[in-house]
Amino acid sequence: MKPSFSQHLNSAIRPLDTNLVVSKHAMERLQQRNIQISGDCWARIEEKVSEAKKMGVNDSLVLVRDAALIVSAKNQTVITALDRKEANAQIFTNINGTIVLD
Repeated sequence: MKPSFSQHLNSAIRPLDTNLVVSKHAMERLQQRNIQISGDCWARIEEKVSEAKKMGVNDSLVLVRDAALIVSAKNQTVITALDRKEANAQIFTNINGTIVLD
């Protein structure tokens, strides 16, 4: 059976060597804001999101050096992305955990 378009899209936008899925919305935000996250950083994000999920976190704010990501730990999905400067003036709601990776 041929893979569907959505399967191709998810494999194309999935960070290398991780189980995290980047939503279409988040991928657009990463591209629009020219946010670059290394493969090593994606691996650390995935590890910490998995840990957070085991602790009962469903939705998390993940702060890395140049970006702020909202990640569904429950679904292993990056929901949206902002650059750190933009994130300074934001209020984040509906999250129940924060991961800081600087």
